[in-house]
Amino acid sequence: MLDIFKKWFDRYFHHEEAILLLVIIVIGLLVVITIGNILAPVIASLILAYLMQGVSTRLQRLSVPPGIAATTAFMLFMGGFLAFLFIFMPLAWKQMSNLAGEIPEMLTKVQTYLKVLPERYPTIFSEAQISELLDAVVAESGQVGQYLLSLSLASIPNLLAILIYIVLVPILVFFFLKDAELIKQWAGGFLPRERPLLSRIWNEMDQQIANYARGKALEILIVGGVSYLAFTAMGLNYAALLALLVGLSVVIPYIGATVVTIPVALIALVQWGMTSEFLTLLFVYLVIQALDGNLLVPLLFSDAVDLHPVAIILAVILFGGVWGLWGVFFAIPLATLIKAVLNAWPRQETALET
Repeated sequence: MLDIFKKWFDRYFHHEEAILLLVIIVIGLLVVITIGNILAPVIASLILAYLMQGVSTRLQRLSVPPGIAATTAFMLFMGGFLAFLFIFMPLAWKQMSNLAGEIPEMLTKVQTYLKVLPERYPTIFSEAQISELLDAVVAESGQVGQYLLSLSLASIPNLLAILIYIVLVPILVFFFLKDAELIKQWAGGFLPRERPLLSRIWNEMDQQIANYARGKALEILIVGGVSYLAFTAMGLNYAALLALLVGLSVVIPYIGATVVTIPVALIALVQWGMTSEFLTLLFVYLVIQALDGNLLVPLLFSDAVDLHPVAIILAVILFGGVWGLWGVFFAIPLATLIKAVLNAWPRQETALET
C-alpha cells in the first residue's frame, strides 16, 4: 500500500513547481473559505478591475499612456456603476416593493385561473387535484408576507455593508487599475524566478478567462437591456425587475433561462390572462433567448470552452455554493482553469514503471 502511494506521489509531485502550485491552490482556498466574507470587497474589486483591465490594455495598444488609459477605464466603470446604482436599482427596488404588495391579489387571480381548469380540461385536471393545489396556494400565500417581513428586517444590518461596498469598491478598483503592474511584480516576488509551469498556465488562462468574463458581462447588459426595452414597449408590469432577472439568467448555463421563464410568464398571465398579448410576450421572450443562444453567444465567445455540459453544471453548483453569484459567474472559467492545471500538471511517467 505504501509502495503504491509512493509511486503515485513520485509521479505527480516529483517536480518542485507541482508542489508550489498545490500550496498556492490550498492557501487560496483556505483564505476564501475562512476569511472570504471579510475580504469580499477586495475580491469584488479585483474582479471588477480585472474586467476593466481589458479596456486599459486596448487603449495602451493605441499609444495611450498607461496612466491615462487606466483613468479612462476607471471613468467608464464609474459611469456604469453610478448609472446602475442611482438609476436602474431604485427603479428595480420600487418595482420589487410594488410586486410584494400585489402578491395577494396575484395569488387570488391564480386561484381563479385554477378553478376553471377542470371545466375546460376535464380529462387532464380533476376537481380534487385543483382543490389540493388551491389549498397549497392559500397556505403559501399566508407565508409570503411573513417571509418578506423577515427578509426586510434581516436586511437592515446589511445596509452598513452595502455602504462600505459603495465607497470602498470604487477606490480599490482605481488603485488596482492604476498599479496593476506593480501589484503583479509584488506578487511575483513571492514565486521562484524560474516558473515555466505557472507561467504557462497563467498565459493560457489569462486571455481565455478575461475574454469570457468581459463577454459574459456584455451579454448580461445586452440581453437585459433588450428585454427591458421589449417588456416596456409591450407594457408589461415590473419590466425593470424582470429584465434584471433575464439579464442575470445568462450567468447560469442551461438553467437560468428556464428558471426565469416562470416569473416572466406568471406575471404576464396575471396581467393579461390567456390573451394575444400574453402569447406575443412569450414569443418575444423566446426570440430573445434564441438570438442570445444562437447569435450573441457565438459572437462574444468565438473560442468555445471545451467542457462537457455535466462538468459545467457541476461547476455552477460547486462554485455557486461556495462563492454565491460570483462563483456562478466564474464557474466556467474556473472549471476551465482546473482543467488546464490538470492537463499541464507535470507527470513522471517512468515512476510507474517497475
